Amino acid sequence: MKAIFAALAVAALCATPDFAQPAFAQSARPNALAEFPPKEGAHLTVTSPAFPDGGDIPFENTQYRGNTFPGLSWSAGPSGTQSYVVIMQDTDAQRNGQPILHWTLYNVPVGVTKLEPGMPPSGNPPGSSYGPNVRGEAQPYMGPRTPPGPKHHYHLQVFALDTMLTADPAMNYDGLTGAMRDHILASGEVVGLAQADPDAPRPMNAPAPTPRP
Repeated sequence: MKAIFAALAVAALCATPDFAQPAFAQSARPNALAEFPPKEGAHLTVTSPAFPDGGDIPFENTQYRGNTFPGLSWSAGPSGTQSYVVIMQDTDAQRNGQPILHWTLYNVPVGVTKLEPGMPPSGNPPGSSYGPNVRGEAQPYMGPRTPPGPKHHYHLQVFALDTMLTADPAMNYDGLTGAMRDHILASGEVVGLAQADPDAPRPMNAPAPTPRP
């Protein structure tokens, strides 16, 4: 009997989807900023008007309440910059051995260093294209929907490139980063924290989230 229960327990663990792994799980693959450094190590200063670096992302900017884009700004890239790429990842959860991919935007024109708060899905800068996220190809901003438990870290990373990328509606993450990797002049990020909304409806019989100080 003990052997049967042990086998069932192992099966249950193996059935747990990647995105439901506990917060702060170690990703087999790092986030884009760490995996694809700039040629000369140049830095971009990245900020959001919605939260400070290391601060809490408002619930209004998450999938729990509206999924409104929080806004993003960055310092201009060095000489030779032709476009920017934005990549948003949750490094405390993973799927297929890499951080959860929330949002990508590429071919942002060199003259654009600010995306306004509340930018609608169709409001991306002319000439730019949405890349993939965990839902599929060519996806607009997808804010956090952190599961109950510790806060997750969401990295909004900006890359200055010395080229424009070939637009491809079917581009995946490896295709995007592969096209970027030898063209990165500078990069930077702002990191926001997010957690489960304590006021969000819970499935029937689901336990209440643990109160946080």
